[in-house]
Amino acid sequence: MNNFKKIGLSALAGSLAAMSVNAAELTATGGASITFAGQEETSTGNGFSMNDSITFTGSTELDNGWTISTSFLLDNSDGRAPDVGATTAGSIFDARTLTIDTGSMGIISFEGDDASGAMGAVDDVMPTADGNETWDVLGASDGTGYVAELSALGSANSNNMIKYSTGSMIDGITVKASFTPSDGSTEVESSTDFAVEYTGYEGLTLGYAIGEDNAVAGTGSFDLSTMYVKYAYGPVTVGYQESEKEGNNATNSDDFEAFGITYAITEDISVGFAESTVDLGSSVTDQITQNISFSYTMGGMSVTGSFIDQENSGGSTVAANDRKGYELGLAFAF
Repeated sequence: MNNFKKIGLSALAGSLAAMSVNAAELTATGGASITFAGQEETSTGNGFSMNDSITFTGSTELDNGWTISTSFLLDNSDGRAPDVGATTAGSIFDARTLTIDTGSMGIISFEGDDASGAMGAVDDVMPTADGNETWDVLGASDGTGYVAELSALGSANSNNMIKYSTGSMIDGITVKASFTPSDGSTEVESSTDFAVEYTGYEGLTLGYAIGEDNAVAGTGSFDLSTMYVKYAYGPVTVGYQESEKEGNNATNSDDFEAFGITYAITEDISVGFAESTVDLGSSVTDQITQNISFSYTMGGMSVTGSFIDQENSGGSTVAANDRKGYELGLAFAF
């Protein structure tokens, strides 16, 4: 009897050992952060907020060497009505992704929510000290009487997007593609993006991308392109970017131009300045945004800040649409 027990226990141990090789790992990541933001000449309510999200990630390796991973973001702000405690069922699950890393054949991903196409992911990659885009601190239209500001010229984005990346398959060059399927409403027709980035020379980054946005068939369809260059030398990083959005006529065609520079005063302290200009085909006035930023890190703690000065928000010359905003953040990584 004892021999049978030993044989049974040995077989069970061997089975468990074999299973552990392919066992999936599930992790949760997050942090603690407090942000204070505001805008001059208008009241946008309580400027304090804290992070309310956590990311769950799981991965496993198949026998052929492929790595399968999935992640989703639990974000309480999604679906929460202003000043109301109720949420819409299921809406707090955000940024869902399934990724298949084949190694030698590249990376395939399916993004169920909150995704950007290959073009949209690089619509404004100019360096800033706090990681925000040049226009990012201001809301789309904070306060009464404001015209909605214009961001960078991104391509189509929708739920259930399919993406591909060569990853590290080619040294110094990464090629990406994305397919945004039609959902019949916000994207009437499907859209496709392509992007290529070169990082083969130390400190230099060159990128080019093209994309589509077929939100409305016919007059609401656009072709987009962007090109950018960044160079890091010692403590200084500089960048320049141009983008075009072509519609069915000049009124529906816009241009975007941006540049940025950051300087690392020490290993822990950085400052930056960036500026972006949106030239609207529908307006004779350009929207111009200037961004001054800083960051300070100490171990797992970081302090960041941005000050934004925007003229002619949305291309409007009304004085109320010359906007200024600021944001300060304190974060602790876990």
